Amino acid sequence: MSSSVVEKKKMACVTGGNGYIASALIKMLLENGYAVKTTVRNPDDMSKNSHLKNLKALGHLEVLRADLDQEGSFDEAVAGCHYAFLVAAPKDVIEPAVRGTLNVMRSCARARTLRRVILTSSSAGVYIRPELPQQGDDDDGHVVLDEDSWSDVEYLRAEKPPLWWAYCVSKVLLEKAACRFAEEHGISLVTICPVVTVGEAPAPVVNTSVPLCLSFLTGNEALLAALKGIEKTSGGVQLVHVDDLCRAELFVAEEAAAAGRYICCSLNTTVVEIARFLARKYPQYGVETNLSTDDDEQLLEKPRVSLSSAKLVGEGFEFKYKTLDEIYGDVVRRVRQGTGNSALLI
Repeated sequence: MSSSVVEKKKMACVTGGNGYIASALIKMLLENGYAVKTTVRNPDDMSKNSHLKNLKALGHLEVLRADLDQEGSFDEAVAGCHYAFLVAAPKDVIEPAVRGTLNVMRSCARARTLRRVILTSSSAGVYIRPELPQQGDDDDGHVVLDEDSWSDVEYLRAEKPPLWWAYCVSKVLLEKAACRFAEEHGISLVTICPVVTVGEAPAPVVNTSVPLCLSFLTGNEALLAALKGIEKTSGGVQLVHVDDLCRAELFVAEEAAAAGRYICCSLNTTVVEIARFLARKYPQYGVETNLSTDDDEQLLEKPRVSLSSAKLVGEGFEFKYKTLDEIYGDVVRRVRQGTGNSALLI
């Protein structure tokens, strides 16, 4: 494709192109007529990047080398772009996550063509607060959280709850640091806070969320325990399909009035509800639905805490995948057919 044709297209940068969400976002952007530049740490590593070569068949895709730890390494990737989707982030490390985010934000500040930066954070930065209803509480109170809720960093640092406490802290701190930087430099910044994300994506290795949600089918006890841990920590299991997440990212990028944070959640459910659905839908897997054992604290019949996407929906976005059947459908079919990514069976 000639440079003149590329210049006429809307151009987007997506950081961390070998990641699960980023790969799905790149695919959607290309299908929507965008020219895309994406970054990876090592473009020559085909074990992580082979899908990017395949995605080039959909449109103009340029793969660039960049590292969150290297100042200025994102300058080339952001230059000339109308939108920058910040998806890459170190996991479970607090200072590098904040430092890496600000590194990319400084590149965005130097770019003259950017209309908006879209930061992918996490609902982990929303729901971990000690005053929320806990499993075992006597009352039946139900709490709905929106974008005004932030996970309690001081509580997380003091108590260090076992489930990814450093990851949760990093999401709060990097999000707030990015917001301060954007305000200081006049950058239009919108943040998406996705929940547990399910669905097929081009990346050869998927993130933890998909294997977690398939743990009932694969029999991976450690991942099933982690899914139960999410419910204990967050008061439920909050789900979104990866296609809906990518559509939401594109929506808040292009919607002129979009501002601030957006929770991206299409279904608030529980471990018990997921188990019953899978047992009914796929009886051949022998999914265990009697989940109350001595090792388990009380599992929830209904969520005690729900995350609301009312802000996103109120501004015109509509989720396509709203039920467990719709959210799980394509991934389960791929596993059954043996055509899914091997990482789904971790």
